[in-house]
Amino acid sequence: MHYYLVREVMSQPAIVIEWNASILDASALMEERNVRRLPVVNDENTVIGIVSSGDVREATSVYHTASPYAPDQDEILLAVDEVMTTPALTVTPDATLLDTVRLLVERKIGGVPVVDALGQPLGMITESDIFRLLLQEWSEREGDEEGDAEAA
Repeated sequence: MHYYLVREVMSQPAIVIEWNASILDASALMEERNVRRLPVVNDENTVIGIVSSGDVREATSVYHTASPYAPDQDEILLAVDEVMTTPALTVTPDATLLDTVRLLVERKIGGVPVVDALGQPLGMITESDIFRLLLQEWSEREGDEEGDAEAA
C-alpha cells in the first residue's frame, strides 16, 4: 500500500488573498478561480488565517441588505481579516495524507493551506483533492479487476 504525502495530492500553486483585501475581492477571486477557501497572507506573505466562501457569503449578506444611502455604507464593507478564521490550521508538504485527513475530520473542516517552514503558502489540500485521489485509485483497481476477469 502506498502512503501518500500531502505534496502528492495538494492543489498548487496557492491561491491566496491579502489580509486587507475586501470581502468583495475575496468573493470575486473565489468565483474566478473556482475555490471555496483562500489562505489569508500578511505583508510578508505568511499565512495568518483562512477565509471560506461561507465567511464571505455571510459578510456580504450584511453589505447587500444595507441601504446604499446610509451615511456609513462604506464602513459596512469588511476586510478579509475581519471575517477570516485565525490562526489557520496548516500542514507541510511532507505531512502524511492520513494525518491530514484525520485533522480535517477531527476539526470538521474542508481543507487547509500547505505551507513551507516559514509559513509561506505552497498550495491547499482539500476534500476535493482527496476525493480525486480516491476516484483515481478506485478506477485503477476496477481496471485491474476487469483485466483479471478477462484473463480468466
